[in-house]
Amino acid sequence: MIEKEYRVKEVEEKWVKLWKDEMYYFDWNSEKPHYIIDTPPPYPTGSFHIGNTLNWCYIDFIARYKRMKGYEVMFPQGWDCHGLPTEVKVEEIHGISKNDVPREEFRRLCVEFTKKNIERMRQTMRRMGFSIDWSKEYITMYPEYYRKTQISFVRMFNEGLIYKGYHPVVFCPRCQTTIALAEIEYVKGKTKLNYIRFGDGEDSVVIATTRPELIPACVAIAVHPEDERYRHLIGKRVKVPTTDYEVEIIADEDVDPEFGTGIVMICTFGDKQDVKWWKKHNLKLRAILGKDGRLNELAGKYKGLTTREAREKILEDLAKEGRLIKQEEIDQNVGVCWRCKTPVEIIVEDQWFVKVDKEKILEAARKIKWVPEHMLSRLESWVEGMEWDWVISRQRIFATPIPVWYCKRCGEIIVAKEEWLPVDPTKDRPKEPCPKCGGTEFEGETDVLDTWMDSSITPLAITGWPDDWKKEDYPTSLRPQGHDIIRTWAFYTILRSLALVGEIPWKEIVINGMVLGEDGRKMSKSLGNIVEPNEVIEKYGADALRQWAASGVVGDDVAFSWKEIIAASRFQQKFWSILRFTLLHVKEKPDERAVELLRDADRWILSKLMKLVREVDEHMENYRFAEALKAVRSFAWYEYADNYLEIVKNRLYSGSEEEKIPAKFVLYTVMNVLTRLLAPFTPFLAEECWQRLHEGIGVEVESVHLQSYPVADERLIDEEAERRGELIKEIVSAVRRYKHDKGMALNAPLRRVRVFSPIAIDTRDIAGALNAEVEVLKEMPSIEVRVKAIKPKFNVLGPMFRERVKDIVKAVNGLDEETKIRLANEPVVVEVGGERIELKPEWFEVELENVVEGEGVDVVETDNVVIIIEP
Repeated sequence: MIEKEYRVKEVEEKWVKLWKDEMYYFDWNSEKPHYIIDTPPPYPTGSFHIGNTLNWCYIDFIARYKRMKGYEVMFPQGWDCHGLPTEVKVEEIHGISKNDVPREEFRRLCVEFTKKNIERMRQTMRRMGFSIDWSKEYITMYPEYYRKTQISFVRMFNEGLIYKGYHPVVFCPRCQTTIALAEIEYVKGKTKLNYIRFGDGEDSVVIATTRPELIPACVAIAVHPEDERYRHLIGKRVKVPTTDYEVEIIADEDVDPEFGTGIVMICTFGDKQDVKWWKKHNLKLRAILGKDGRLNELAGKYKGLTTREAREKILEDLAKEGRLIKQEEIDQNVGVCWRCKTPVEIIVEDQWFVKVDKEKILEAARKIKWVPEHMLSRLESWVEGMEWDWVISRQRIFATPIPVWYCKRCGEIIVAKEEWLPVDPTKDRPKEPCPKCGGTEFEGETDVLDTWMDSSITPLAITGWPDDWKKEDYPTSLRPQGHDIIRTWAFYTILRSLALVGEIPWKEIVINGMVLGEDGRKMSKSLGNIVEPNEVIEKYGADALRQWAASGVVGDDVAFSWKEIIAASRFQQKFWSILRFTLLHVKEKPDERAVELLRDADRWILSKLMKLVREVDEHMENYRFAEALKAVRSFAWYEYADNYLEIVKNRLYSGSEEEKIPAKFVLYTVMNVLTRLLAPFTPFLAEECWQRLHEGIGVEVESVHLQSYPVADERLIDEEAERRGELIKEIVSAVRRYKHDKGMALNAPLRRVRVFSPIAIDTRDIAGALNAEVEVLKEMPSIEVRVKAIKPKFNVLGPMFRERVKDIVKAVNGLDEETKIRLANEPVVVEVGGERIELKPEWFEVELENVVEGEGVDVVETDNVVIIIEP
């Protein structure tokens, strides 16, 4: 007999050690249909957080399900290593700046730090039971991977899809690097709208601005061409305060007449609208902001000040001159760096860009199946609103080197040839002289590539591109990812796949939401609502956490819930108890005669089981994990354990050997099927139960995760049997309720139970479950109602009738049967000592009983049957 308690920690840690990685290895030569998942390569922070857990649980549900359905599944694991967060952390740990040590040494420190973080995260992923193919692991910081990134750069450059240009870019002054538009986050806040007078006399104008520090960068003033207040000013020139130059007043339809005074200054650059006006009107460039976030010589006396310092100083000077008319507090959305939350600026720099063909990307995105479907609109909104190409160069060290040199003699750009790759141009030289001037001295590109350039080729990389590309397996089957990176990872991957191979990257994309705290708010340290996966695993195990992950709706944000975790843990104990009961009775493989011997209850539960298989399979195909798991849990706990097992217990314990055969067959079949249905969700519980089940019958089996997914046996789906089974369940439940209400033990014997049923049913299991002789009646017997006893309430009658109470009781006892029955519900008149007295029902306790064939019985009515009980 197996232990009573399911020892979750012991079981899970055992299987983590026993499972072999090879079980999940993908075989390119397999004749099974290939199912390739373009899994997210997480950033190696060292902490595999609860949001990662949700995402990877979804992936693992799909991977395990598809394997059991007969697919050759690739579930690779990548690590998107490069990036600013690692550089910042390394600087903190070692107390250095990236420029304090040689590039190679700084990169070595970043690699060392990242390797440790990857190993920590690997351990959590293994402990969660994810069926990852570790032979397909890729790490973007190693040359074997970033060579692919560099090849993609070279090919896109040669196709004219990558270029270097002097262009406005978004820059983080603190991180000292450019960032892409998709990496800007917006923070709500308050700021001052400053009303400032430009010029003097009649032609002076008042402009409202939130960025007075950019006044020295003003290159034009604009009004709406239809604004009658200012039409006369168009074409005139106005002196810019704090400077010694004038700018022209121009007309543009994008000016909002309702904001501020309806007059705006155009600076280079305050925001994207400034860039748009600058290009449209071919305006002069006054780039007053340097990479260090300080104003330069073009700002005059404000040179060297930070933007914040310049704002205060300029406002102070304007106030002295009487040019600061008034200030108003307004709401503001400030663009900040995704990493350090510093407000970003727009500067003009020589940078590398990828051309964005919006229509082509949208057309491709619409060919992909999006789950949920509405997530496509997020990508569409992002792409349609894009105004710039993708800036891919970064001013960092720990990233893929841009494979480019500049000829020192003529300035020619030399892009590496594919056969030279991988290269680091800061230490490697081109293998040929300059093609333009023959020069042999070069300066290597010190900028590096945006980390999205690495991760946006993952579907190509996992299918062998570029050296051994399995074109027949492209597009890949699935991309699972969070909705927060639709505008980055999904967008960039579609763009790059189209550019490099002219194909969409995947057939389907499944989007998961974010994990919220139990309080429904975003998890954060400041709110104290963060839950770490290892905390849950330590208390309740990985399978319970996986069940919680399955409880949400794909695409929706999911609140973490300890209540769900506890419910999941209780279900695991219940399922273990079902296994324990099964092994108590099933000691060998089911008898071949079992199907011929099935009784009504057996056919009922098997029919329900086969319908469950169909239902769960359909849910899994459509990524409705919550519905699938809910259906399995509900069937196992309520339909099977609470009803079927209670109904057949007597047959299993006290029945003949022939009666036991079909019940044992059901026990084995249900356990076998439910274990396989649970395998994608609770791999540890499923494996332990699968092995214990087959050990119990002396059969050696492979892992449950190498078994096929259950298929509904249509021969066992029997609507008539279900109707009979539901009646049996209804009868047993009703009589057990009757016993409970009477204060009887559920196994207490009853003399006889007769059931009037519209259809014939098997009474063997009913009799056993109720501990009574059971008879099914074809005709409804006549049920009479008689008074068993009338008990006067003397505490009511005494004060009212005193010495006449005895006479009243005697008169009541002398009433005929019909009148006594009436007294149970309505007043009755009796004559006592010549006086007529009206007796009320509430003065007596009238005990009625049902009588059948002269015998007192209890009658229980349900929706479909009448049950006559002889106690």
